[in-house]
Amino acid sequence: MSTPPQSNRTLNRHPRRLGGDPIANLKPIVSLSSMILNNNDEAVHHLNPKKKPDWLRAKLPGGAGFKKTRDNVHAHKLHTVCEEAACPNMGECWERGIATMMILGDTCTRACGFCNVKTGKPGAVDKDEPRRVAESLRGAGLKHIVITSVDRDDLPDGGAGIWAETIMRTREACPQMSIEVLVGDFKGDEAALQMVIDAKPNILAHNLETVKRCHPAVRPSARYERTIELLRRVKAQGGVAKTGIMVGIGERKDEVFELFDDLIAMTAKHEGARDPHDESRGDPCDIITIGQYLQPTRNHLPIDRWVHPDEFAEYETVGKAAGIKMVVSGPLVRSSYLADKQADMFAMLNDE
Repeated sequence: MSTPPQSNRTLNRHPRRLGGDPIANLKPIVSLSSMILNNNDEAVHHLNPKKKPDWLRAKLPGGAGFKKTRDNVHAHKLHTVCEEAACPNMGECWERGIATMMILGDTCTRACGFCNVKTGKPGAVDKDEPRRVAESLRGAGLKHIVITSVDRDDLPDGGAGIWAETIMRTREACPQMSIEVLVGDFKGDEAALQMVIDAKPNILAHNLETVKRCHPAVRPSARYERTIELLRRVKAQGGVAKTGIMVGIGERKDEVFELFDDLIAMTAKHEGARDPHDESRGDPCDIITIGQYLQPTRNHLPIDRWVHPDEFAEYETVGKAAGIKMVVSGPLVRSSYLADKQADMFAMLNDE
């Protein structure tokens, strides 16, 4: 049987083994048999292909709105995480005229175990990219935009300069539009992060992606504590901090609850804004998104389980009770999924 054309595109974009085969990269550190696949002491999970449940059926691409968004993106020679990461919500979002721009090229210097973005040696930085992003958004009539990027560990500033210019140019072109950025960790470089903060995006997001125990396999080039510190620095300067995780990749429910606690505790000692409901602690992480992990290719980490919608509802209840202002939790939720509506809801919460 021949490989379908859409599968060819995905497989051809990964010429070498990905971080999704963590045994190749982390031989002395991670044992998948204990850290990712088995959550019970004695149980063994046999990995068979899993048929998607009914609640994970996404809308197929098509329609006039979808084509208009696609043509605009391609006309300006832009990259989107929607296409590069094979997002299941692309059809719905593009039909609404919403796309998540991806700057700094389409090749990432990291090889995370869950991500479908191409990995390898990136090309030269396109210094005209900030202008093209801004021009593509001018006159689009959007209230909110999400911009993300590949990791560029090959650059001295991790791409922070391009980030700052993109935010500022977009603000000039679309002064009425709110700007959300989903950044990497800049390898913990405080000066690089500060360049992005100083450009004043409305929302600054950086995803934890998974619980602390699963980090070595899911994000082999990142650290849980580094992400927590990045979010803490955003909050310490009065910014709106957002993060996101996947579930169904090997975590336990209690570990998700512990992650909520970490997002609350991280701001306890900074001198920034205080929690309006509890002056003894800092203003906690503002937004977290929680969605089902979907395995992009067989080279990526396997799906541990399909998380039922009732469990997603529980995460929303527990997260809000812990003190996180907005918990967006559901099978098809992604960090940028319906981000414009998330921003509206968040603004309404702050006005209450």
